[in-house]
Amino acid sequence: MDAQEALAWSCNSYFAAVAGTLAPGELRSLLAPTGLLAQTGLTREAHDGEATAEFREPQTADQTKLALLGVEGIRVTPLELASAYRWLAMQLAAHAGNAAAEVVRLGLKDSASVGMAGAAALGGVPIAGKTGTASVGPGTGTHGWFAGFAPADHPSVVLAIYLPAGRGTDAARVAAELLAQSPLKAGHQ
Repeated sequence: MDAQEALAWSCNSYFAAVAGTLAPGELRSLLAPTGLLAQTGLTREAHDGEATAEFREPQTADQTKLALLGVEGIRVTPLELASAYRWLAMQLAAHAGNAAAEVVRLGLKDSASVGMAGAAALGGVPIAGKTGTASVGPGTGTHGWFAGFAPADHPSVVLAIYLPAGRGTDAARVAAELLAQSPLKAGHQ
């Protein structure tokens, strides 16, 4: 499986292997520019305590893998996730034609059309994004999320859907419902 396929099909073992190549402290430096670990400044509460990520610096290779996968040592808010996807969309546009950017762009498009987030494409607007499913702990229900941008090739909207009870595929369906009712759909019929 290559990186594009790993993105499309949410291959945790692929990304755990990538995380295993990171040096101590490198994960934080990779995440920081995305806005994922800081206040976004997008709420009225920004100066009065906007909720922000919880990030525990990994001390071992295994902790780095779990943090990179979002399993342990990191918790982010939906607003931070939306901000990070905005940053990603801008980076992909700024580096159009770059081989690595193209792999990421195509992997996210594949994910939201035929991959794990495929339900997001049912909204009738080309979208790029990923799903996720997480649990608070053993025996608890799952949280589902979808994050992405649309239209996929020339983004003007970022979506971050969080479902306190559900799976990532459920959140992708919610994204499709929102897109189906959005003005973006008129431009893609």
